[in-house]
Amino acid sequence: MTIFFICVMSFFWALLLYYSWLAVGGVIHRRRLYPYNELNHYPSVSIFIPAHNEGVVMKETLQAMNALDYPGELRVFLLDDNSSDETEAIGLAFSRMFSRIHYIQVPPGEPKGKSRVLNYGLSFIDTKYFLVYDADNQPEPGAVKQLVEAAEQTDRAVGAVGYVKTINARKNLLTRMIALEFQVFQLLMQSGRWYWWKMGSLAGTNMLLEVEAMQELGGYDEYAMAEDAELTIRVAAKGWRLPVVPEAKTWEQEPETISIFLRQRTRWLIGNIYLLEKSFKDFSFWNRTTMLHSVQHITTYLFFVVLLFLSNILFVLSLFDVFTTAITVPLLMIWFMSYIVYTSQIFSAQVLERDVTTRQVAVGSVMYFTYAQLFLILLAKSFYAYTGSRLRRKVIKWDKTERFKGGSS
Repeated sequence: MTIFFICVMSFFWALLLYYSWLAVGGVIHRRRLYPYNELNHYPSVSIFIPAHNEGVVMKETLQAMNALDYPGELRVFLLDDNSSDETEAIGLAFSRMFSRIHYIQVPPGEPKGKSRVLNYGLSFIDTKYFLVYDADNQPEPGAVKQLVEAAEQTDRAVGAVGYVKTINARKNLLTRMIALEFQVFQLLMQSGRWYWWKMGSLAGTNMLLEVEAMQELGGYDEYAMAEDAELTIRVAAKGWRLPVVPEAKTWEQEPETISIFLRQRTRWLIGNIYLLEKSFKDFSFWNRTTMLHSVQHITTYLFFVVLLFLSNILFVLSLFDVFTTAITVPLLMIWFMSYIVYTSQIFSAQVLERDVTTRQVAVGSVMYFTYAQLFLILLAKSFYAYTGSRLRRKVIKWDKTERFKGGSS
């Protein structure tokens, strides 16, 4: 029993130290000045906006695309996946008014989802790069220019990854917590991986890739519901790099209700479970270069949820004197340190974002006991849905995230 608990505690401390190390690297990377120079020539870029019934946000999105400041050739393709609302009317109106915006009707097909739509877009463009923005995104004017500069000036880079910020962060308590999660896990941890190991992860939006590299990879896996995570592993397996560019920002909506949040994150976790299964079947994912990257990316949520679940169990058992004092004290220390590390990362992100207010600090202080616990439900729900689909031999349908009118904070 003593050996078992030594192994458990070693696992916990290793994870806590790992996340702390990433946070330190992320802070250093975020505080550095923008390291890239202007280019003599800016290569051509195609922007893809996959859309299905996105009329409620499409006008603001296309206005932001038209305001992009890029010195080279820039084309914007609204890829309409058989919308039945005003998405088509808005897209056609903008395409008539602005030469860089093009409305494309995507032919019906299976499987449904973002990956199939993006593969269709890749079939007809001839630019050097393509850039993906979700239909609710409003990138800042310099975002494309900064991503291209990073990709062109980084050794072995085939693209770049920007920063996704929450436009409706002040809507309610849930959106505040989602925004803080993004600041930590989507940027601080991402920046830490890039600073220490030159590892970048695609975020699904605000991501730039070379068209030739994508063709060499065979396009998107149309059955991957977390297409960004799946593609990241294949990029890493080639030894290619994706620099992280915090200065290249886009703003997007996040779920404003628990029900929409649970559906969205269930899809994300199902996608990561699919990726985990695929990685065990396809050993091309695993080599010396990608071992750390693959384990880190596939298990970002899984390791975190396992850590959360075990720390809760051990904490409760310790309170009821299930273990001896010699074991109880270290277990309580693990639980306490889990909270400290999690909350310290949130506070670090708030400082970097200059978002330290009494209310925000209070929100960050309770996230471990509230928001983080939702991932226990999400993991159970995702495994149940994925296992059921595999047993029935059915493809899980793509679940589009619901948008809201007027998503600004």
